[in-house]
Amino acid sequence: MQTGILLAFLAYLAYSCSDAAGKLLGSHMSVFEIGFFVSLIALIPAVLSKRGDETWRQIARPRRPGLVALRVMTGTSGGITAVYAFTHLPMAEAYALIFLLPVFVAVLSATVLREVVTASRWLALLGGLAGVLLVVRPGFNALTLGHLSALVCAFCGASSAILLRQLGPTERRLTLVGAVLTGAVVVNGLLMVPNFVMPSLADWPILLFGGLCAGIGNIAMVVAARLAPASRIAPAQYSQIVWAAVLGAVLFGEFPDPLAVAGMALVGFCGMATLTGGTPAPAAVPGSAPARRHWTSAFRGAKA
Repeated sequence: MQTGILLAFLAYLAYSCSDAAGKLLGSHMSVFEIGFFVSLIALIPAVLSKRGDETWRQIARPRRPGLVALRVMTGTSGGITAVYAFTHLPMAEAYALIFLLPVFVAVLSATVLREVVTASRWLALLGGLAGVLLVVRPGFNALTLGHLSALVCAFCGASSAILLRQLGPTERRLTLVGAVLTGAVVVNGLLMVPNFVMPSLADWPILLFGGLCAGIGNIAMVVAARLAPASRIAPAQYSQIVWAAVLGAVLFGEFPDPLAVAGMALVGFCGMATLTGGTPAPAAVPGSAPARRHWTSAFRGAKA
C-alpha cells in the first residue's frame, strides 16, 4: 500500500507539470489542440512500457471492454475539462476545485466498491471542502465556465480512480493507459479540426514536455491503483497544492491572497489526514458473482 501511495504522489507531480505546460499554451492554442498533441505524445511512455511477454493483439483486446470503454470516456472528458479549467483560471483556483476529487472518490468507494470509509476520514474530507470554499469563495467571486469545468474534471477523475481499482487486477497496464490516450487523441483530433493552427517551433518543446509528463502520470496512476485502495491514493492529489503555488508564481505570476493560502493549507492538512486510519473492506474478486451483481446494479442506476 505504501508503494501505491508513493506512486500516486509521483503521478500527481507529473500531472501538475503537464497542466502547467497546457496553461502556457492556452493563450494561443485551442483546448482541443492542446489535448490532442499532449495525448499523442503521452502515448510514447505508454508504448515503451510494453512488456516483452505482451503482444499488441492482447493489449487491444481487454477482458472487460465495457468498463474499459467507460474508463476511456471519463479519462477523455476529464482531460478536456482540465485543460479548459487551467487555461481559464489561476492554477491554485483550478486545483482547489479539482481537489474535490477525494470527496467524490470517498462517496464512490463507499457506494460502488463497498470500501469502509471511517468517520474520521469523512471529517477530514469535509475539512478539505471548507478549505476549497476559502479559496474559491463563491458569492464573492464570479463563477465561470472554468469553475464548472474544474468540478466536472474532479468527478471524472474520481470515476477513473474507481474504475482503475476494478480494472487493475484483470487488465494489462498498457491496455488501460493506451485506451484512454487513444480515445483522447481521436476525440480531441476531431474537435480541433475546425480551428486548427499548426503549433509554432517554440510550442513543440512545451508540448513534448507536457505530453511526456502526462504519459508518466498515467502509468504511475494505473500501477498505484493496483497496489492501494482508491480511497487511499486519491488524497495524494493534495500534494498538488505545493506545485500549484510554485508553478503559478514562477511561470504565471499568480500569488494567492492570505485567505486563499489559508484555504490551501487547510485543504492540504485535511488531505494528508485522510491517508491515516481506516481499513478498506476486502474487494470482491473480479469476475465473481458479488462483483458482477455489484457492477450490474451500478450500471442500472446510471441508466436510470
